[in-house]
Amino acid sequence: MSPRNKTGDLLGIGAGSRLEPSIRAFRTALTLAQKLRYAMDDRLRADGLTTQQAALITVVSAMGKPSLAEAAAALGSTHQNVAQIVAALVRKELLQVEADPADKRRKLLSATNRNEGYWKERDEGDHAAVAGWFGDLSPAELKTFCELSDRVIARLDDA
Repeated sequence: MSPRNKTGDLLGIGAGSRLEPSIRAFRTALTLAQKLRYAMDDRLRADGLTTQQAALITVVSAMGKPSLAEAAAALGSTHQNVAQIVAALVRKELLQVEADPADKRRKLLSATNRNEGYWKERDEGDHAAVAGWFGDLSPAELKTFCELSDRVIARLDDA
């Protein structure tokens, strides 16, 4: 059994799967997510970053100055987990935490100038790597993949 097919064989996914379609889809999506996270973690490892940290930075940058709770909700993660990620990114000077002027108990997150410069140096290579990972899919297939995934995500958000 080749390493390439071992996970699929163990989980019963892939061509010839006898699983009920929604269970096969779940296991396939989970396997894909784990493999993509591992591949991106491998790219980021030399800089001491993880995919989770990069995802948090993306959310913070998109939201402006979210609270810790807002960032955790956007990531679908716990407050405690995101607080640990924030602490690591503050130490790396990629995020900063400041008190909310309207409510001093609430902490707001924002990206630093160092963060912006860091990603400007990386983005082109990371985007090319991601394009390569999805390189066997046509533009139409990628569109369908995203549309179908968006529908499942929306269903989970409504649950």
